[in-house]
Parts: sequence; C-alpha cells; structure tokens
Amino acid sequence: MNILILIIAKYLVFVSVAIALVYFLKQPRPKQKEILVFAVILLPLSYIVAKVIGHFYFDPRPFVVGHFTPLLPHAADNGFPSDHTLFGAAIAAVIFRFSRKTGIFLLFLSIFVGLARVFAGVHHISDVLGTIIIVGLVYLLATSVNPASWRISSGKV
Repeated sequence: MNILILIIAKYLVFVSVAIALVYFLKQPRPKQKEILVFAVILLPLSYIVAKVIGHFYFDPRPFVVGHFTPLLPHAADNGFPSDHTLFGAAIAAVIFRFSRKTGIFLLFLSIFVGLARVFAGVHHISDVLGTIIIVGLVYLLATSVNPASWRISSGKV
C-alpha cells in the first residue's frame, strides 16, 4: 500500500500533464492559442497567489508535528501550499475552461495526488483543500476578466 501512495504522491501529476498535453495537441490551432494564453495567465497567477498566502499562513508538516518519518523524504518547511496539488489543480483548471469533462477528471487526479501526500505524511488535508480553493478562486478571477477590455483605445483623447 505504501508503494501505491508513493507512486501517486510523486508521479500522478505527470499523468495529468500528459492528458492535458494530448488534449491540447488534439485541438485546432486557434483553440491551442486560446489554451496557451489562458495557461500563461492561470498557471503563474495560481502559483504566485498560493506562495504569497503561504508566507502569511505557516502550517508545519505533519511529520514535524507528529514526530514521525514520512513515507516521502521532505524538508521540514511550510506544508502550505501543496505544490504537487497546486500544479495538478492549475492544469485541471486550464483544461476545464475548454473541456469540463476532461477538466473535472484532471481535478480528481489532483485530489488523489493531494490525498496521497496527506497519507505520505507530508501535508495536512487543509494544505490540499486550501490549495485547490486558491486555484478555484484564481480560475474565477481569470475567467471573469474580459480580454477585449485589455485593448488600448485608438480613439482621440
């Protein structure tokens, strides 16, 4: 069972990347451009927001608090946010914008990654849930912005 937890905790996020890449490559060129633009906005913004919040919210890792050896070797630093969950959830959010079915599937994969990291003793469930909530809020922010409003007006002042 520990081997399965380790595999999911460390490597399942790469399955999400592969699925997202296959989805991306199967799209026509104009949709690929839309996906890329949205990814360039959502991925770094999710990371930045999560890391900024992580500077204000310190959550010691479970193995530090519980004085045990985790299944995954890890530094005894801040457990929030869960970077693996963040990456998987952000990829899921990008794809969700264009395919709800595939995006939801990828979200479930990122939840499995987060849960495996909880079972491995390197994150609390609050680290995983908080990370997914942050990505969800960044997704809502990114989808609420109208790209047409970014254009510079050519009218005379």
